[in-house]
Amino acid sequence: MATYDCKDKVALVTGAGSGIGESCALTFARGGAKVVVADYDPDGGKRVTEAITSDGGDATFVEVDVSAADRVESMVATTVDTYGALHIAINNAGIGGAQAPTGEYPVDSWRQVIEVNLNGVFYGMRYEIPAMLEAGGGSIVNIASILGSVGFANSPAYVAAKHGVVGLTKTAAIEYSARGVRVNSVGPGFIDTPLLSANLDEATLSAIAGMHPIGRLGKPQEVADLVAFLASDEAAFCTGAYYLVDGAYTAN
Repeated sequence: MATYDCKDKVALVTGAGSGIGESCALTFARGGAKVVVADYDPDGGKRVTEAITSDGGDATFVEVDVSAADRVESMVATTVDTYGALHIAINNAGIGGAQAPTGEYPVDSWRQVIEVNLNGVFYGMRYEIPAMLEAGGGSIVNIASILGSVGFANSPAYVAAKHGVVGLTKTAAIEYSARGVRVNSVGPGFIDTPLLSANLDEATLSAIAGMHPIGRLGKPQEVADLVAFLASDEAAFCTGAYYLVDGAYTAN
């Protein structure tokens, strides 16, 4: 479990009420950051916030639907109003969507996945970047997926959205790195999170674990450790890149 010094930093994490987002929020809190725990689910978000504060950290919960631009704008404004600045943003919130071939894929599920997984990341950066410029710089990490670089049958919306996240990341990095805002994306393999277990049965989970040469699913903390490094000052020359943490899944 890595810890990077982020005292005097303000970190915003979406989808922080469970899984990868929860591990990221807890990791930043251990490093001394003030953390905004943002999530669609108030129960999960408040639980993580209380875990941070009960351990002596400083955290605030914000309920947000990242598919709504005005809600994302309000989330960033609340962050700055509460803590005075924004230095780190992790755009992690996401959904799995329906499972079906492209020629049979439900249009409503397509729209929902794109709204949350792709538009939600754009809305995040749209409002996070000006706040970071105002603060003198910062670091954004967008949670993509291994499916930001490869295909996966019966998940066209998710795959398309994650490919889009990788492209958005590279574009924003080109635009803002010289102004002190670094932007990277992370491509986790299949991670043992509620998002995965809620959408797949045990047999499918076992089969997917076997697709990773390392022989297992990843752990949320293993992703959070990479995210924390990329967000830290130790990664000052890292921007515009897509970093895999996938147990060699994409090496096959």
